Amino acid sequence: MISRFLFILALSGASFAQQSSQPSLTIYNQDFAVVREELQLDLKSGENQLTANDITTRLEPDSVILRDPAGKHTLQVLEQNYRADPVSQFSLLSLYEGRTIDFELPDHTTVKGKVVRSGFVRPDYFNLNGYQQYPAQEEPIIEVEGRLRFGLPGTPIFPDLTAESILKPRLEWLLSTDKSGKFPAEFSYVTGGFTWQADYNIVAPEKGDLVDIVGWVTMNNQSGKTFENARIKLMAGDVNKIEAGRGGVIGGVAAQRAALSAAAPPVSEKAFDEYHLYTLERRTTLRDRETKEVEFIRAVGVTTKQLYIYDGLKLDSNRYYNWNFDNIRNDHSYGTESNPKVWVMREFRNSEANHLGMPLPKGRVRFYRRNDDGQVEFTGENTIEHTPHDETVRIYTGNAFDLVGERRRTDYTVDNSRRVANESFEIKLRNHKKEPVDVRVVEHLYRAANWEIASSSVEYNKIDSRTIEFPVTIAPDAEKVITYAAHYTW
Repeated sequence: MISRFLFILALSGASFAQQSSQPSLTIYNQDFAVVREELQLDLKSGENQLTANDITTRLEPDSVILRDPAGKHTLQVLEQNYRADPVSQFSLLSLYEGRTIDFELPDHTTVKGKVVRSGFVRPDYFNLNGYQQYPAQEEPIIEVEGRLRFGLPGTPIFPDLTAESILKPRLEWLLSTDKSGKFPAEFSYVTGGFTWQADYNIVAPEKGDLVDIVGWVTMNNQSGKTFENARIKLMAGDVNKIEAGRGGVIGGVAAQRAALSAAAPPVSEKAFDEYHLYTLERRTTLRDRETKEVEFIRAVGVTTKQLYIYDGLKLDSNRYYNWNFDNIRNDHSYGTESNPKVWVMREFRNSEANHLGMPLPKGRVRFYRRNDDGQVEFTGENTIEHTPHDETVRIYTGNAFDLVGERRRTDYTVDNSRRVANESFEIKLRNHKKEPVDVRVVEHLYRAANWEIASSSVEYNKIDSRTIEFPVTIAPDAEKVITYAAHYTW
């Protein structure tokens, strides 16, 4: 049922600040944003009552900054009230409990009913994610012609909007200023309800590894307010922010105060404090409950490289959780399960020489390859973390269909009295493609911290203190066999 309100709105006492039609937003990808607007104030010397309408439903009241940017007026907020409970059918019914109002019936006639219980339950707490909870409303009880009934007999017609009701969230201030005058004040605050993310589409040709990359930013506004003709900035980085309604930290606003007064950068991207700030070059309108996408990067002819990685060790992480070297050495079955899949990886250098070079915010990357009929086909996706310029991006996109791996342990002995162990493996890789492929075979040395490769049929590279890698080339429709033995001491 759609409610119809009939009311007379009376205003007295407080003056209403006029807000700028060109607000600024700095959106963080952690469900919050910094809002900056201009308020046109007309104050008298001494105390003033002031109301700011049309703010978000998830404003953080203690983040509010109100000041004269020209420094000509000193403003002191003596009191601040945040009203975030806009009127609804059930909330207005609650204000009329015990009173009799009219209800419009489907045939457009009316009947009088006394509101015994409105059924309104106030959303006055937060869930574990910091979002305001809206509990289920109770069923109202209305007395009609001396009889009680559950539910509304029709659409309620309210004679007026009480002084306790508001149409939109608002801030009410009691301000003190040192002198009178009209001036534009800076009004800034932190609010929840905003997110943004980056998405990248990478298209490869039918043959070859020169790709085109298109990057999008997707902004989502769930703040309860529409921002018309706004200047929008996007902050990328792990900014520390205390989560609303909880004592925990989701990653805080270390740069909040600086962001409130940050000037618009002359380019679309720049380093800011320990983060990166991306600015949309043109103003745009971001409506409430709207998702908006803007292209922010386009690169043609980016050199990429496709890698094949075989990591044949397969472990049950739940079974071996928190195992130490002693547990691993004394379990002869550890590391004997084989993973047959060969991973497909794609990597590229984020550099100007490679037609990129802009710091890339974290996001989802989708890969496509053009078919011989000219159409593009989806070949995999994954995510990347924040990537500075001149760093290498490496992404897992799936498993190779025509490459198969097999890892088998051939020998294992352990002598705890002498504190030594020896383990041998045979690794087979089969290539069912019609062209040769290069595969990096990764092995983990997990029995003890001290180890050496006693023998190996293929040259290897030491990657770190517990990992080696065998680079091999496999001929078309052929098999490559690697054998090696590891010697451990402790």
